[in-house]
Amino acid sequence: MQDFKKLINKDKLPKHVAVIMDGNGRWAKSRGEERTFGHKNAINAVRNVINACNEIHIPYLTLYTFSSENWNRPKEEVDTLMNLLSETLLLEAEEIFSKGLRMHVIGDISSLPELVKDQLMNVVNLTKDNKGGNLILALSYGSQKEILKAVQEISREVKDGKLSVDDIDEKVFENHLYTKDFPQVDLMIRTSGEVRISNFLLWQIAYAELQFLDVLWPDFSKDTFFQCVIDYQNKERRYGMTSDQILSQK
Repeated sequence: MQDFKKLINKDKLPKHVAVIMDGNGRWAKSRGEERTFGHKNAINAVRNVINACNEIHIPYLTLYTFSSENWNRPKEEVDTLMNLLSETLLLEAEEIFSKGLRMHVIGDISSLPELVKDQLMNVVNLTKDNKGGNLILALSYGSQKEILKAVQEISREVKDGKLSVDDIDEKVFENHLYTKDFPQVDLMIRTSGEVRISNFLLWQIAYAELQFLDVLWPDFSKDTFFQCVIDYQNKERRYGMTSDQILSQK
């Protein structure tokens, strides 16, 4: 069996990887089970991607854990997801801490149940001094609302005379996003065969490499992740320039 990890060039790693974890419901239905069965069996895939990032020292990993639109799902499924998140936080807090990871949360967490909010903040506080990789959970997150929030905050600063319209640039805008403390995304992965962004980090993936996999999320393994990194490393990232310009900078 091929060891994909050994094929990775440690000098060309993505700094920030974002993952849309999709396909839990279809995975469950293919086994004659309810959608909630898929969510419960997705935890191992979450461990796989976190461990894979940690093993090759990718410093930022963002997981699309629950979108602002997911609140529209059936109440039973939403309740299951919230309970599962609560249980996972309790079970995995020490493991996250022991790996040296620092956990962050982005999104409108005011919408979350109080117990889940408390548990999230406990893990955030527990890991705040860790110096390893950064695990970022996007919870009750929607990129359009994030962008609107940034526009509203900047507008208030201009109205209050704290900011000039002429001073508004990309950096000012980014400082009003949830992700202001994180680098732009280099690699975005979506599982399940769907080819869309689903309101996820629209600003932050402007120059990211996008990979859409046919793998359903519960089947996502460390080797799957390592193959994604290898594919990323085989791409030429030009940022609007030509290949010759990129070569001349090396």
